[in-house]
Amino acid sequence: MIRFIFLFATVVFLNNVIFAQLPAVSSGTIQRIEKFDSKFVDARKVDIWLPENYTTQKKYAVLYMQDGNSLYDSTIMWNHQEWGVDETVTRLLHENKIKDLIVVGIWNNGTKRHPEYFPQKPYASLTEIQKELVTKQLQEKGRTTAAFSPVSDNYLKFLVQELKPFVDSAFSTKKNRRNTFIAGSSMGGLISLYAICEYPKIFGGAACLSTHWPGIFSMDSNPVPKVLINYLQKHLPRPNSHKIYFDYGDQTLDALYKPLQLKVDTVMQEKGFTTKNWVTQYFPGDDHSEKSWQNRLAIPLVFLLKK
Repeated sequence: MIRFIFLFATVVFLNNVIFAQLPAVSSGTIQRIEKFDSKFVDARKVDIWLPENYTTQKKYAVLYMQDGNSLYDSTIMWNHQEWGVDETVTRLLHENKIKDLIVVGIWNNGTKRHPEYFPQKPYASLTEIQKELVTKQLQEKGRTTAAFSPVSDNYLKFLVQELKPFVDSAFSTKKNRRNTFIAGSSMGGLISLYAICEYPKIFGGAACLSTHWPGIFSMDSNPVPKVLINYLQKHLPRPNSHKIYFDYGDQTLDALYKPLQLKVDTVMQEKGFTTKNWVTQYFPGDDHSEKSWQNRLAIPLVFLLKK
């Protein structure tokens, strides 16, 4: 294995991957992998946020977050909003409310975001007519031009078989399930939930903010929520070893979620989840935006990573 580290430069070479350090965050540092190659999905940027005083003398929990492009820098976002992950995590660390952790922000793939984040196995259970309905709706919303076909199983293989092993080898991490978490919002919430169901030995907790249960953008004759709920009834991980967080608002796209989340909550109860390992929170007045997710990010972080 070739290993070069130039400590005096702003670019660090590690295991043949180029990291560009980005000092734009308000606290901690970001090391960016400009092009993380994968045999499962298209290459993409990955931002690894390291807390203040990061040291190899201690081990860190790891939080994998979807839509990595929206986590830190509002100036690169179309709506000029961000999650403010660096500020929130740093504050919680200073207050001694959460474990030491690093955050791995996986950039989405633009037009392929929807097929990468749409749970594949539930989709496969749709009839052909139902799949045509989904395709038509997503085409109308500009999410796809061809027949819709999820590739989320390959996306999860990228996370579990390629990205996580790399992060664990390049950084000082706690590799076990109890210290490996995944999070996202909207479709990112769906894929995070799918990840903990498909890989319960890898992920110990999932934060799913404004989870996009409709899958598409209308509830008219929409078959997606039913197959998602059927999937959860069979594949939710064991409650005694996993934590799951849900939330939702009631403005813009979030206005669709309440009746669907209530059905999911019923499944969670039936599967043995209690307030010890599962929470669903409702935020009246919150919309479907990074600003809303930033305002409540501390809640799932403390729930999943409490010391």
